[in-house]
Amino acid sequence: MRIIRVRYQDRSFYAAITSPDTVRCLNLEENLPDDIPLAEVELLPLVRPSKIVCVGLNYHDHAREMGLPVPEEPVLFLKPPSSVIGPGDAIVMPACSERVDYEAELALVMGKAAHFVSEAEALHHVFGFTCANDVTARDLQKKDGQWTRAKSFDTFCPVGPWIETQVEDVRALALRTVVGGEVRQQGNTADMIFPPARLVSFISRVMTLLPGDVILTGTPAGIGPLKDGDEVTIEIDQVGFLVNSVVSEGPTDPAAVQ
Repeated sequence: MRIIRVRYQDRSFYAAITSPDTVRCLNLEENLPDDIPLAEVELLPLVRPSKIVCVGLNYHDHAREMGLPVPEEPVLFLKPPSSVIGPGDAIVMPACSERVDYEAELALVMGKAAHFVSEAEALHHVFGFTCANDVTARDLQKKDGQWTRAKSFDTFCPVGPWIETQVEDVRALALRTVVGGEVRQQGNTADMIFPPARLVSFISRVMTLLPGDVILTGTPAGIGPLKDGDEVTIEIDQVGFLVNSVVSEGPTDPAAVQ
């Protein structure tokens, strides 16, 4: 089942895609028609998480690409909920950064609270899977020596376009990043250092994961820069595809306008 979040008749709710042209509200209390034309709804950002937990260096090929050793435990960092945007929304490159990169990632959307769950139980707490782009100001990441500022700008977490609740094998999904029609990044979740079930279990022993929280599971090799005017697509087999445009913020410092 594919789940989206929409606005219709001034009401916001989650809906299931029932055909290429219709959706069905999942909140029965809304008392809406069984089939609502997709053309009449406004797509909203897919999730409203309390937190976005991200995993760095979780693909063997990406660790090699960065010249870094394979980590012994998952490397965790956070992106703020304010960074989330939906399909079709613009990624805004901040004026203070000279290099903003794409990073294709499989995202897990939590369906049940998880606190100290075992690896065997972990995926039972996941509602479904979606595409994400862990947009990163690469120059600021290197300058700061830690990742918070580089990962946290508004629009730096595109997610969507839907939550796919049925995936045959989350450990064998091909990922691609396409920029301007050119494939820039290719990988497979089989190359993950720590698979999704292990990530959920590990994170749940650090912080309680709540329904709606999102886990970004890392990116494969092939990261690279975006530029103003680009269109970037994140594709994950069995999951979906996420398309966003890229625009420049422009100078914000009055002195820079001189």
